Amino acid sequence: MRTGMRQGPEIWIRGPAGVPEPGPPEPAHVHAPARRFSWVGTHGGAGVSTLAAVHGGHDSGRAWPGPGDPQSVLLVARTHASGLETVVPAVEMFRRGEAPYGLDLDAVVLVADAPGRLPRPLSQRIRRIESVIDVYRVPWVPEWRLGNLSGRLPREAELLARLTGSTR
Repeated sequence: MRTGMRQGPEIWIRGPAGVPEPGPPEPAHVHAPARRFSWVGTHGGAGVSTLAAVHGGHDSGRAWPGPGDPQSVLLVARTHASGLETVVPAVEMFRRGEAPYGLDLDAVVLVADAPGRLPRPLSQRIRRIESVIDVYRVPWVPEWRLGNLSGRLPREAELLARLTGSTR
């Protein structure tokens, strides 16, 4: 048994358990290529087509990605009650291994169903979802409703833009 090593269930530790050896610094201009995603709606009207048009990636609609499509999945739902009800069963499919082989669930993307703050019961549902998987929120964007997808992304969507590698 080695001493100085952390003991216990390493499966719950994010990242390496040991301290990495310092290596040469990477140049600031080196970036990993953007990861490609398949957007999968958990219900009709979730916003999959709009998100694929704005952020890139494959628009799977409500179907699983095919063999030639990106295998990294972003589940999409609206923030209304019926939309949020579809999220947990979809996430559970991945947890139980019932999603098609090779698919990797990266996160859930919740698209605002209306402008303004969410009612408390909906916010509580979202907090429960966030306790089991990464959640990215997309605010209400009036221009998108009119079909104008060319504008600047809202500040609240910057984390999703970083995840998808979109450059708007």
